[in-house]
Amino acid sequence: MAQEEIIFPNNIRNIRLASGMKMTALARQANLSLSAVSKIEKGVRRLNQKQLLNICNILGCKLSDIFIKESDDVANQWQTEIKRRLNDNEDSGLKIFGSGLRKVRQQAGKTIAQAAKDAGMTLSVYHKIEVGQREIYQNEIEPLANSFGYTAEALFDKIAELYNSGELNKQINKVTERVKSVLIPSNPMSGIDHSSFYGAKLYDSARKKLIPVFATPNGKALTFKKSDETMIVAPVPLEGRSGLYAVIPNSKRLGGFIPEKSYVFVDSQANVSVGDLAVCIDTDFDAMNADDTATAQIVVVRQDSKGKTYGQIVSPEEKLIGKTMHKVIMIVME
Repeated sequence: MAQEEIIFPNNIRNIRLASGMKMTALARQANLSLSAVSKIEKGVRRLNQKQLLNICNILGCKLSDIFIKESDDVANQWQTEIKRRLNDNEDSGLKIFGSGLRKVRQQAGKTIAQAAKDAGMTLSVYHKIEVGQREIYQNEIEPLANSFGYTAEALFDKIAELYNSGELNKQINKVTERVKSVLIPSNPMSGIDHSSFYGAKLYDSARKKLIPVFATPNGKALTFKKSDETMIVAPVPLEGRSGLYAVIPNSKRLGGFIPEKSYVFVDSQANVSVGDLAVCIDTDFDAMNADDTATAQIVVVRQDSKGKTYGQIVSPEEKLIGKTMHKVIMIVME
């Protein structure tokens, strides 16, 4: 049986075990099957960004904790396993066959999707065969060859001819370099620095679609902490924007004009004007560290007779002059 490809090496199992949580409990809370969680922990199943965020919240960890670093034991195990598979593929000729198949497909003018469909395979399976990461079974060879107008024997002869002529060397080397770019953080093709962690590109992609929650209700005020321990998915219009954070409002203190069970999205880089809704913080935001805690309120920006701006809060009315005011740009119901 063909081995499953490791596509998402991660620290989820280690974090779960450290927290004393059973796999069954994680599966139940994440609304996933036990099999799915097992595959995720082994790295053979991908996570979408919502699932990734949900698992972080369940395990009480940061997004960056999920991705393995060069110094982690998981990284060494993953590297060893991938290298072993590469050697197995070299010995069994999977890389040569895959590169030859790719050349045959290109000569036939077919896309990967077309070739997979014609061969009666899923796109994922066909792609793994082309890049030498999956064996091809006896019952698959004939339909695959026929989809390109060959018999099984003729297809193997064609691939052997391409290999002997040297036409496959470029493609084989390209596949090898792509794998090295994942295995070796310092490889120039990977774009990953020595000190960075595996999955950096995936992390960056996910991080662009997530926004940290900096403030939560605490009595009549908000506790403000500049930390990414809790993240939520950004509304589509805000994806990729810098300087954003979210606040869970204290709706009762706001006189009900912001609904309960909502998120307030704030732009720390936008200019605040009179009449704006803003988050007023009693500390210099730029001087805060991740461990610092401040007090904040959601206010309406007002101006006194001397032209000085301040924050107005209701229920009961209160005038606030904080050290930082950030503009509220969007309110979204949960």
